[in-house]
Amino acid sequence: MPLTPLPALLVEPIVRQALIEDLGRAGDITTDAIVPADRIAGAVMASRLEGVVAGLDLAALAFRLIDPAIGFTAVVSDGARVARGETVARIEGPARGMLSAERVALNFVSRLSGVASATARFVAAVAHTKARIVCTRKTTPLMRSLEKYAVRAGGGANHRFGLDDAALIKDNHVAIAGGVAEAIRRVRGHVGHLIKIEVEVDTLVQLEEALGAGVDAVLLDNMSLDDLRRAVKMIGGRAISEASGRVSLETAPAIAETGVDLISVGWLTHSAPILDIGLDAKV
Repeated sequence: MPLTPLPALLVEPIVRQALIEDLGRAGDITTDAIVPADRIAGAVMASRLEGVVAGLDLAALAFRLIDPAIGFTAVVSDGARVARGETVARIEGPARGMLSAERVALNFVSRLSGVASATARFVAAVAHTKARIVCTRKTTPLMRSLEKYAVRAGGGANHRFGLDDAALIKDNHVAIAGGVAEAIRRVRGHVGHLIKIEVEVDTLVQLEEALGAGVDAVLLDNMSLDDLRRAVKMIGGRAISEASGRVSLETAPAIAETGVDLISVGWLTHSAPILDIGLDAKV
């Protein structure tokens, strides 16, 4: 499926706030002291590591918000794999604005490219199975839409975006409700007919209860490989099966081979390292 860019209306407030944070109360005092106001320069943005790029639109927006006269030309598209040293974008225009926007632009691209690159590694690790890699809500505050976009750029899929787009009954909900079936009954009586219901289960006994109550998806949390295989057989296509719980690149292939439909990986958005991308001015 083609990667759809995020709407500018959605990302502009985030980029604008990041620039305001960086400029502080007096602007870029170092650049203003050194670089003449009429100086024009070019620069190259290049990846210092192999990976998958994401966030180029945000970088372009950062430069444009500082100075509309700065031109930003993406050499690759979000979702593209790049080699170490490969150019991802070229920038040309007023040097002051270019240097002032540099760090914010690189922060966005490096962070989102890191998420995309990590996702791509997980996707490749399970490519021999039907399992899809999905993210979670373990995202950086106020960056969720961006980080989930980066997951898509890396070939993964998104779990729910927030608390209101699907019902996910977790272990604490079950404990307070007094059981899986009762928690499902309460949710079904509360939400509309278009809302899907997923329930987290820790045991096969809980899974049997959830299937008996009728759910759209089951989250098989921290189960052994043997229990995952049994769970997939029990589900028998009656619900979407999702495995979760401390999934790593090393464990993902074996989990996928149990036959689950989805593997949710919180690490993608809460711990993935950045993809080091730098900007070098050409003077």
